[in-house]
Amino acid sequence: MKNLFSNIKGDAFGGITAGIVALPLALAFGVSSGLGPSAGLYGAIFISFFAALFGGTPTQISGPTAPMTAVSMIVIAGIIAANDGDIDKALPAILTVFLLAGLMQIGLGTIGLGKYIRYIPYPVVSGFMTAIGLIIIITQILPSLGYYPKEDMVFVEQFKPQAEEVILQNILKDEAGEGILVLEDFKETIKRSNEISQENILKESQTLAAKKASGALGALKVIPRALQNINWLELILALGTIVIVFGFKRITKKVPSSLVALVVMSGIAVGFGLDYRPIEEIPTGIPMPRLEMFSNFSIGNITPYIFTALTLALLGAIDSLLTSVVADNMTKTKHKPNKELVGQGIGNSIAALFGGIPGAGATIRTVVNINAGGKTKLSGMIAGVMLLIILLGLGPIASKIPAAVLAGILITVGIGVMDYKGLKAIPSLPKDIKLGPLKLSSEVLIMLIVLLLSTFWDLIYAVGIGLVIASLMFMKKIGDLTAERSDVKSLKEEAWDDEADFPKQLKEEVFIKHLKGPLFFGSTSDFQQLTLQIPVTASIVILRLGRMQYMDQSGLYAMEDMLLELKSRNVEVLFVNLLKQPRYMMERIDIIPDFVPESHIFKSFKECLSWIKQNVKDSN
Repeated sequence: MKNLFSNIKGDAFGGITAGIVALPLALAFGVSSGLGPSAGLYGAIFISFFAALFGGTPTQISGPTAPMTAVSMIVIAGIIAANDGDIDKALPAILTVFLLAGLMQIGLGTIGLGKYIRYIPYPVVSGFMTAIGLIIIITQILPSLGYYPKEDMVFVEQFKPQAEEVILQNILKDEAGEGILVLEDFKETIKRSNEISQENILKESQTLAAKKASGALGALKVIPRALQNINWLELILALGTIVIVFGFKRITKKVPSSLVALVVMSGIAVGFGLDYRPIEEIPTGIPMPRLEMFSNFSIGNITPYIFTALTLALLGAIDSLLTSVVADNMTKTKHKPNKELVGQGIGNSIAALFGGIPGAGATIRTVVNINAGGKTKLSGMIAGVMLLIILLGLGPIASKIPAAVLAGILITVGIGVMDYKGLKAIPSLPKDIKLGPLKLSSEVLIMLIVLLLSTFWDLIYAVGIGLVIASLMFMKKIGDLTAERSDVKSLKEEAWDDEADFPKQLKEEVFIKHLKGPLFFGSTSDFQQLTLQIPVTASIVILRLGRMQYMDQSGLYAMEDMLLELKSRNVEVLFVNLLKQPRYMMERIDIIPDFVPESHIFKSFKECLSWIKQNVKDSN
């Protein structure tokens, strides 16, 4: 407890700032998910508080995130469609899946799987994040245009024959379940069919229309209709929001631009009495547990969604631990991955009990917290309390926010979450595989496969397929290049024979590191610890690379990050016996010559030693 209150002022400021930044995103993610703004707000409140309290990353701010919302959106739409489009009927099953995902995360952390998340290769993560961005942008085009498929009666009318068929199938299923379906006598079927009203058919048609337009592919199919039915006021509100979000960042980053856009555009809409579409009403008062998930619990209802729950659990784990790494880099600390998973699981489980959507560690909010002075888990807890205070005090006001404004904010989130670093690298990565007459980069191929499958098919299957392809390609490359085991661990170095004559008086100024084996996605975590090994007295680092036969994109960026860190400390890096493939990779993104000039690359340690003796002086 003493550590918890060791930085009260910084944590309070960090938590309050992060809470304010989280507000527009929580509301927007809630609306986007299909459960409404209150679900996003409840998720942000409970996940932020409990993930911070029980988690393993002191500065982490958690809550609904773009990847988790993208998957939740698909889960929610599927369960609602399976329950005749009735959200109240579907809610217990939806929240049970979210609760199950949280419990699975606790299980993953308890059995110690957190440390294995780092084995996901960069191209898979890159393709996934870019897909998330595209899904959010595409699905928010419709509300930005003020177009809602369920309300377009001409579009809905097309689904009436199918709706009648679905209703009839449901009657037959019910009768079969009741044991009254008899081939010789359809009297009961005819009686129930006659009781079907036009209202029932319309409702089912609207459900089918919404399902047809759901997801990125569905949204793309109905965009032509949306463009014929633009609500210009909604479009102006969305465009105004986007302009403010990007424009205000150029003025100052001290005030979150998404909050400014939310306040300004909502103020204009309300102040001028515009005829806009508001978000769903946010319930006032303390959130209450949704116990109907237990009273209406049925194994049969959730069995089809167990794999979906595991998907959410794994995605939340990856999302959170990637943010934990960012927090570590900023604070020079080391998170506890398994404890973090347990904390996230507890947060998601409690959020589900209160009707909140699931979430994970949020990078932007965590960065804001650290920059504002947050250092301990108290900051994340304060962020959750801050959102609860806003809910209790400003709920009725928040209910007047235009839906188009939140759609605009989500479009900016989608643009921001895409991995531009990976996209920019596409033209420059080496073309190392052949598909018929085509020469392609294996890294780019994996990224594009994950990107396209995630956007237009299934997020989780896409990641699974990407991992399998990346693993197979990696195994082939390593089999072709070397049979040696990878050894780039941050262990105490043993001097090689040719280093016996190294000047003793320069051992504090010069640090020698041997890399033995490939630098790839499975070894980057150990490699990143290398900078912690280097003594503060060192002004020169020699990397002996004669046994590093292969480097993939993950290894390339790990090397770039290390060199950036060393450059900021005015430490020069020398390469000895750099092999062909790693050199080619480093030249493609200008590590050579921007960080390591040709004059610092030596064919042998003897040449390097000669340069050291001429250029490095004993500072003691």
